[in-house]
Amino acid sequence: MKFLPLLKTCIKALVRNPMRASLTILGIIIGIAAVIAMVEIGRGSTEQIRSTLASMGADTLNIRPGAVSKTGINTGAGGRATLTYADSLALMSDCNMVIRSSPVIRANGQVIYGNKNWKPETVVGGSVEYLQIKNWSEMETGQPFTEEDVDYARRVCVIGQTVASELFGDFESALGKDIRIKNVMFKVIGVLKRKGANMMGQDQDDCIIIPWTSVRFRLQGLGGADTASSGKTKYTFNRADKYPSSAIDYYTETTDQEYTSAPHPRRFNNIDSIMAQITIPERSSEAIDEITAVIREKHKLRDGQLDDFRVWDMAEMSRAMSSTSEIMTSLLTIVAMISLVVGGVGIMNIMLVSVTERTKEIGLRMAVGARPCDIMSQFLLEAVLLCLVGGILGIGTGKLVSYIVSTTMKWSVSSAPEAMILAVAVSAIIGLGFGWYPAWKASRMDPIDALRHE
Repeated sequence: MKFLPLLKTCIKALVRNPMRASLTILGIIIGIAAVIAMVEIGRGSTEQIRSTLASMGADTLNIRPGAVSKTGINTGAGGRATLTYADSLALMSDCNMVIRSSPVIRANGQVIYGNKNWKPETVVGGSVEYLQIKNWSEMETGQPFTEEDVDYARRVCVIGQTVASELFGDFESALGKDIRIKNVMFKVIGVLKRKGANMMGQDQDDCIIIPWTSVRFRLQGLGGADTASSGKTKYTFNRADKYPSSAIDYYTETTDQEYTSAPHPRRFNNIDSIMAQITIPERSSEAIDEITAVIREKHKLRDGQLDDFRVWDMAEMSRAMSSTSEIMTSLLTIVAMISLVVGGVGIMNIMLVSVTERTKEIGLRMAVGARPCDIMSQFLLEAVLLCLVGGILGIGTGKLVSYIVSTTMKWSVSSAPEAMILAVAVSAIIGLGFGWYPAWKASRMDPIDALRHE
């Protein structure tokens, strides 16, 4: 028989017992739907974990000053000031695996607004890239500081929601208000989006982020610009302020003399650390080697000399969490595949029953000239049709389950087109695999015995 007449014969045979065919298809639908739903939910959870870890710094490397040993006493990391803003610029320009980098300067102190005060967990100075690295480029309200604010060390800041709540309460807006840190006034120009606690239990929203130049030259006692660290000649910061914070003069009287004419000690040119964001967290070891080579060359370290800096990797945590999520997804998928196997066993059972019921039909077809391969093709095609129909309906059911889970339970799901293609292919393979034995059994019948079967 040609394919189209054979297909019509198979469809008529299946429609002859609609209830039995529907129940057989139901097993495949459940199996395929379970696979699709588990893959999409598992992939969504993996992406959500990676996004959460990335926001916590899993795709970043921290470069810190190295240790120094004097008279047998090791000071530990940060014992000497070795990193500069120029190092951060070198990472951006010379490291292919570094997307962006930012100098980091840490400070601490009580923050005062009116009759309220609060001591944040973190007061940090960074560049515009720092907010992007920390995934804070979009504000809850207001706007982030700009490159111009960094260049001129303006007295502006963005604050976390914990700081905003403690200083301004739930009803007063923080935007445009002046807060005082170490007797220096800063204007709040933005409130960061809420992140909550990190994996170490630290409140990420209890922070204040300031341009790093403002921390260095204002909070740490310097009044003028630094051409050596910023690479640009700027004027006296007090006279360059775009946002006058208060009518009260909190600063000593300044002159128009530029920094180049009155240099400050070298320690003011250094930064506490550098935060670098890399392209592929899984290849962090390669990025560390690249960063090490660039900074060693920048510091003119000879072969055999120890590094005067350290690179700290956060990507290991990301790899561990992502691996755990992928393992769980694989386990759930295996469980879902078991239901497919159960559905395949159901198809084999139904096809064996069908062969027994249609023994006389098989004998009659053989008597009028049907070959064993024709009989086998017919029963194989019936099994494949059942599985394909179940696979298509299972894909729709799986997508529906994923949608219901994402809307009702607020779980993250991610579409998996390759899983849909694989599901259809697997359903066809199951039809061939579990339908082969009944089809083979039918093709091996003796026409005379089949015609005499009661």
